[in-house]
Amino acid sequence: MNPSTSSQPPEEEEDDWFFLSSESAQPPGPSREPQETEDRGPLRSRFISAWNSVKYGWSLKQKSKFSKSSPVIMFGQSYELKDHGDRECFRRVFSSLLWLTYRRGFSPLPGGALTSDSGWGCVLRTGQMLLARGLLLHLMPPGWTWCVSHHAVKDDLELLRSTESPESGQEVKEGPNKRSRKLSLGSLLDRPMEATHRRVVSWFTDHPSAPFGIHQLVELGKSSGKKAGDWYGPSIAAHILRKAVAASTDLPNLVVYVAQDCTVYLEDVRRLCERPPPQAWRSVIILVPVRLGGQELNRSYISCVKKLLTLQCCIGIIGGKPKHSLFFTGFQDNHLLYLDPHYCQPTVDITKENFPLESFHCKYPRKMSFSRMDPSCTIGFYAKGHRDFESLCTAVNEALSTSASTYPIFIFAEGRSQEEEERSNMPTNNMAYIQRNKGMKSVNTSNSMDEFVLL
Repeated sequence: MNPSTSSQPPEEEEDDWFFLSSESAQPPGPSREPQETEDRGPLRSRFISAWNSVKYGWSLKQKSKFSKSSPVIMFGQSYELKDHGDRECFRRVFSSLLWLTYRRGFSPLPGGALTSDSGWGCVLRTGQMLLARGLLLHLMPPGWTWCVSHHAVKDDLELLRSTESPESGQEVKEGPNKRSRKLSLGSLLDRPMEATHRRVVSWFTDHPSAPFGIHQLVELGKSSGKKAGDWYGPSIAAHILRKAVAASTDLPNLVVYVAQDCTVYLEDVRRLCERPPPQAWRSVIILVPVRLGGQELNRSYISCVKKLLTLQCCIGIIGGKPKHSLFFTGFQDNHLLYLDPHYCQPTVDITKENFPLESFHCKYPRKMSFSRMDPSCTIGFYAKGHRDFESLCTAVNEALSTSASTYPIFIFAEGRSQEEEERSNMPTNNMAYIQRNKGMKSVNTSNSMDEFVLL
């Protein structure tokens, strides 16, 4: 499946099964995403979910290869896989990302009887993954990674086996057998972060009350003319995420801004983030829906996309192949790294204490050639405070200058957008599209992921 496997000599490749932990969930596999589907009954929904599970399950034997001679770039960090320390760091960072996939067996979605999003919800899932990346940056301390071994026990006070090497900690004697327990300093420090981690996971679960779950996203998509079972493009997904965060009471210090007409209007962002003293500037996730070509990716934009992915403020890309959405997290050479939402898993009951986290994390980074990237995508950025936002503008502008020879991917502009001014006067949920010059011909984008009209 991976085009990189034939181009790298065997001695220069690194097998991701070798350097990634075996503690995580199973990988997804390659396939084509079905086109927009009609409303299905429960029986057909179950059949399609079962078929997708079989179809993607074969990929468990598939392996992506990573060169030891080239660095892996992910979320602004560079990892040399020939170095054991870098390799382990990359493993921890990647396995800490939330992996949000197709699910089956949840309560029926609004307006129908669907109990699975298999076959149509991949863009919503990649949107969830991008938002989850932003939330972890927003709520967790810098450099946080998920302790993969933490989920192996129900409690930090669980009895240690004699074969393990306990860290120094407090010993507690309990019961008539006087069995020893250890509560490590690391576990004490991890407990609040693990609680936050679980809370973030719960926000994305498949329950009607979850603020960023599939039920809420489908409900919010109705105002854009979408329903469960429809195809959602990256642009519509961006606006749904904005509405979901605005409707949530769990994140009062975070807002989402969606660029209009490939333009980030700075005054719009400032109006969203500024608050009267002594309140602090709100953190912001900036989503920029763009189109990087006609039916295929314009290769002149590849260097700019790479530059954006090297920025620490970039939180990933809702992208993929035509009708097959993927969450892009980084790159190595001319191949994108991604998480694939197309593996259908059972719904997790988060009402249970210490509900399992394994299916929300993936140990398998996958690779895909830039040339296969769908031109329609949404790029995400995060700024925690005012200074971070100013730094973001400077860094992104510098990265965008690499595409100056062609039409820029997007731009920053002072002032307010016309759509934002209209929204401030009328409480509507307008969609923004790139407007076409009357003298230019339309481009057939029927095989693409979104509904853009090109400049």
